[in-house]
Amino acid sequence: MKVMVPPALHHYTRGSPVQASGATLLELFDDLERQFPGMAFRVVDEQRQLRPNMRVFVSGRGVRDLAHPLKPDDQVAIVLALSGG
Repeated sequence: MKVMVPPALHHYTRGSPVQASGATLLELFDDLERQFPGMAFRVVDEQRQLRPNMRVFVSGRGVRDLAHPLKPDDQVAIVLALSGG
C-alpha cells in the first residue's frame, strides 16, 4: 500500500514514493523498518506505541492504535504534529 512520509523523514527514503505492506499498522511499520532502517524508530517508541508527536491517517481517518487492521487498498499518511508556544 502507498505510504506518505513527512519531509522530516525523507532522508530515510531519499524522497522516493514508499510502498509497504502489513495486516496492521504495527506490521506496516515493521516492513518500513526493514526497507528503511531507523525510520520506524522515529514514529514508534520502544514500547511499540506511536510517539506523541506523530499522527497516522489511514485512508483519511486518524488512527493511534497500531493494532488497527489495514486493507491492501488503504493509503497511510504519517504526519509530524507541530507544537510550540
